[in-house]
Amino acid sequence: MLFNSFAFIVFYLPIVIIGFFWLSRYSHAWAAGWLALASLTFYGYWDYQYIPLLLGSISFNFWAGRKIALSNESSRKYWLAFAVVANLLLLAYFKYANFFLDTINLIGNVDFPSLNVILPIGISFYTFTQIAFLVDTYQGKVNEYRFVHYLLFVTYFPHLIAGPVLHHKEMMPQFADSRKYSFSATDFAVGLTIFCIGLAKKVLIADNLAPYASPLFVVLIPHPCLSLGEGY
Repeated sequence: MLFNSFAFIVFYLPIVIIGFFWLSRYSHAWAAGWLALASLTFYGYWDYQYIPLLLGSISFNFWAGRKIALSNESSRKYWLAFAVVANLLLLAYFKYANFFLDTINLIGNVDFPSLNVILPIGISFYTFTQIAFLVDTYQGKVNEYRFVHYLLFVTYFPHLIAGPVLHHKEMMPQFADSRKYSFSATDFAVGLTIFCIGLAKKVLIADNLAPYASPLFVVLIPHPCLSLGEGY
C-alpha cells in the first residue's frame, strides 16, 4: 500500500484516525494498541508472511532490553553484545546470504544453489531502530517499558517501511502523553499540511523523475554483486 494510493488516502488513513480517537475516549492503551494493529496491517499488506519475523524481532529486543535494564553492570554488557550481534546476524542473513553465495560461486567456480532469500521490506529500519533502543537502555536513557508502546514505536506505519530510523525519545514519550489522545484541530491542520506537501513531492516531483532514474536500476539487475542498498 503506497502513501499516495487511493486505498491509503480514502480508506486506510481515515479508518485509522477515526478508530484511534474513538478508542481514546475509553482507554489510551486500547488506542495505542489500535495504532499498532493498524501498523501491522499496513506492513502485512505487502506480505503477511513476514509479520511473524517482525513480531519475533520486536519481542526479542523488548525482552533483551528488559534484561539489560534489570541486570547488574557486568552482565549488562554481555546482554547488550548478545542482542546486538543477534540483530546483525539476522540482518546479514537476509541482506547478504545470496550475495556471499554468488560471490563464492563466481570466485571458486562452483555452483552452490541460491537460497532465494527475499529481503523483508523495512528490515534495516526496524533492526537499527531497535539496536539504538538497546544501546540507550544500556546507557540508562530509557524510562518507558510498556510493551504496547514499544510495539507501536517500532511498527508505526509512517516510518516502518520508508524510514527514517527513529530515536525512542522522539516517539515513546508521546505515547505516554494524554494530550496526544485528544483531537486537536491545530495538530490535525499541521499534520494534514505536512502530508499534502509530501504527497505533492511524491506525485509531482518524484514520479516525474522516475523514468530517468529507473534505467539505472535496470542496468544493475544483471549484476547481482552491485547494490544501491535496501531501497526501502
